[in-house]
This record gives sequence, C-alpha cells and structure tokens, in this order.
Amino acid sequence: MVKRIKGYAKATFNKNVLSDIGLFGAFYKLDLKKYKQPVLVSSVDGVGTKLKIAIQLNKHDTIGQDLVNHCVNDIAVCGAKPLFFLDYLAFGKLNPQKAEQIIKGFSIACKENGCALIGGETAEMPGLYSPEDYDLSGTIVGIAERNNLINGKKIKRGDVLIGFPSNGLHTNGYSLARKVLLVKYSLITILPGLSKPLGAELLRVHKSYLKLITHLNKHISVKGYSHITGGGIVGNTMRLVYKGLSLNIFWNNWRIPKIFKLIQTAGEITDEEMRSVFNLGIGLIAIVSKKDKEKLITISQNFGEKPVVVGKVV
Repeated sequence: MVKRIKGYAKATFNKNVLSDIGLFGAFYKLDLKKYKQPVLVSSVDGVGTKLKIAIQLNKHDTIGQDLVNHCVNDIAVCGAKPLFFLDYLAFGKLNPQKAEQIIKGFSIACKENGCALIGGETAEMPGLYSPEDYDLSGTIVGIAERNNLINGKKIKRGDVLIGFPSNGLHTNGYSLARKVLLVKYSLITILPGLSKPLGAELLRVHKSYLKLITHLNKHISVKGYSHITGGGIVGNTMRLVYKGLSLNIFWNNWRIPKIFKLIQTAGEITDEEMRSVFNLGIGLIAIVSKKDKEKLITISQNFGEKPVVVGKVV
C-alpha cells in the first residue's frame, strides 16, 4: 500500500519538488523568474460531515478530490496559482484500503489543478474516533504577483455579481442535510427529480473553478471573487464588501437545484436558513463593474460556463 500511495503522490510531482515522500519535511523550489513581487497565498480546510456520507457508503475515492478542490478555490479567488498541497488524515483505526482511496482522490485533483501533493500526516487515534470514522484536512500554498492579488478593495456601489453553477452541496451544509434527509430516505434511493441515488448526489465532487478564474483574469478585470461555502452567498460575498456597502441578491434569477428543494421540504427549513447554510446552486461569484457585465458573461459562455446575474452591490 505504501508503494501505491507514494505512486499517487509522485504522479503529481513536477521539477520543483526536490524531496521524496517520507522525509520529515517536503522540499519545493520556488521559480520566481516570472514575478516582480511574489506573494505566497495559503489556506487550510476540511470537508465537514460530508465524510459521514462517504463512510456510510464505503466510498472514499472522491472525498480527497473535494478537499483539494475546496482549498484550490479558496486561494484561486485571491488571484493565486496553486503550488503544492499537504494532507492530514486521522483514523480511529487505520484502514489501508480507505487511506489509499482517499489519497488517490488527492492525487487526481492535484493533477487536475496543477499542484504537487508533496506530503502529509496519517494518524491513528483510537478513543478519539470510532474504528470506522476518520477526519481529514488539507493545506495548500500558492503564489501570486502582488499587483494581481484580488481582495475586493475596488468594489463599489453598482457593481454586478455574476454567479457560476455549483455541482451540488460541495462541502457545506451536510450536518443539516443529513439530519433532515436521512430520517426519511435511504442513501441508495433515487428520489424524484434526481438522476442518481441520494448518496451519489450528496457525494458529487466539489467543483474546481481554477481554470475558469485563470481564464477570466486573462481577459477582464474582476474586482472580487467569492467562493460560496459555509455561510452561503451573502455570508461569503460580504467578506469582500467594505463597510457602508451591502448586497441585493436576485434570488429568483436562477433555478435552485432539486437537491436543495428536497432538503428544504424534508426539514421544513425557512428560505432564510437555506440561504445562510447552502450555496443553492451557485458555487462562485465574480464581481465586476456594470460596464464589464456583458463582457464577462460572453467570455464565460465561450469558456463553456453558464453565468447568471445573481445580484448587485448597493
């Protein structure tokens, strides 16, 4: 197993990785030729109780992809290109097959996002976790030119919010979703309006927006990006908006995916709570000036995306 795990990691390596898996630290050579004022951008995250769905279904090859893509998005919205990723796994009782599948997922997503899986830690913690349970987190480091950092400082009243579709719940809202859905439905049931069994629907891989963001940044000046995670559209996008400004969200401008409607109906959840917990079908928001709205929409559509105006800054 160790040999296969090393193989998954090495499949992500590039010329800048100077160390093998298994040393006390990982070595990564920075290539700064393209940068005048390089800035390292980092983030750490987990996938929450989406893990419980993976554990119940005994399907562990996508949860690693969720984690990498989530971390990648968090630095991509800042204008950074991912360099390398490190993982942390903690098991109640180490299961080599599960660990291998999780790390396989890390490898798949790291290759897709062009970053190296250069190291990690695997812990066995009986007494803290039950034998079947595990937890994971990831740390990502990327790089950006200082002048190209995106932090929302130029956002002003009248700017437009353009949303891009999510691929489901992504990695947020699972505690509430499990609470209301699993008392009524089985994970193997295909419910009306869904194309997959409920469990497969809930395990849809968190979408990476790196390629889209990179493409947009080459062609247009985006004032800010919001990765829609815990806290919903307003909670995350307000992190970019300065004091004195607010958001007017056009909640009826897009069709909310069926999975969110099922959650709301099953739990008799208010619109307000749904909006504060889930992405409701919008995984990324780009904020641009009103004059750039149509240009961004056209560029995105030509890139194969389905942008929608979801609000404005007021």
